[in-house]
Amino acid sequence: MKQRLMLCLSFFFLISLGYGQETIIPLWPEGIPNHQESEEVEVSSESRGISWIENVQEPSLAVYLPTKANATDMAVIVCPGGGYKKLAYDLEGLDIASWLNSKGIAAFILKYRLPHSKSVITSHEAPLQDALRAIRTVRQNAVKWNISKNKIGIIGFSAAGHLVSTVGTHFNHIRTSNTNSIDAISARPDFMALIYPVITMNDPYTHKGSRKNLLGENPDQKLIDYYSNELHVTKETPPTFLVHSSDDTSVPVENSLLFYKALRKEKIYSEMHIYPTGGHGYSLSVGKGHLQTWPDRLHDWILSLEDK
Repeated sequence: MKQRLMLCLSFFFLISLGYGQETIIPLWPEGIPNHQESEEVEVSSESRGISWIENVQEPSLAVYLPTKANATDMAVIVCPGGGYKKLAYDLEGLDIASWLNSKGIAAFILKYRLPHSKSVITSHEAPLQDALRAIRTVRQNAVKWNISKNKIGIIGFSAAGHLVSTVGTHFNHIRTSNTNSIDAISARPDFMALIYPVITMNDPYTHKGSRKNLLGENPDQKLIDYYSNELHVTKETPPTFLVHSSDDTSVPVENSLLFYKALRKEKIYSEMHIYPTGGHGYSLSVGKGHLQTWPDRLHDWILSLEDK
């Protein structure tokens, strides 16, 4: 009886980890930059049917690989949103990783530090540092995970859409060390997907909660402009896919429109889908009519990159 109980517990433990997960990798095994010791601890909770993580202390990547029979050589780093205050880890992390695996794409869920954490020294730099390190880590281990070094994308939802667009426009701006070999690896993603993203930090279209959590109560205009990513699109910005809803009352659709306009100006390969309804925070939008086809449009677009 005891042995059977142990087998059952082991089974459910594996299920809880998720099919295809290889391991959880710390992003900064040599020591976390922009970090100070504090009494703060990581907190997990559930609200509105979503599993949330707050006060991230040790940023990491959770590795989910598709079966070898279905695997492509593509990879996507998944960044859950949460207003730069917390992470919707299952809704915009685990569910997305499972969907990517079903398409033969390796997925890496990024648990990144949040700027208001007492363990962070310079608030606004921490999420970007972790996202850039995530790309370098995946690229460094590409052979191990059977992926191509030039087919590594990144996807972000809501505030994490802002983080991802920051990666796509500021990938050369923050270096953590000149002595660590991983810092010599390019942190430019090969493509990015922005799902109902925050883009601008400027009024009137910014999401004020995300701006406050990232930049503080009364940020300097130079900092606001630095993180208004529609102002920083260049010819080096990666190909971009955008999804938004016209009736999004949390993050106005103008955020995606501003970024798409900047992409067009620089002739960046891009695609945007604006849905009439859907609101905000719909993840895979299961059961929400034709809105639930947006992941198919993303997959079609990813496949189109092969022909570029």
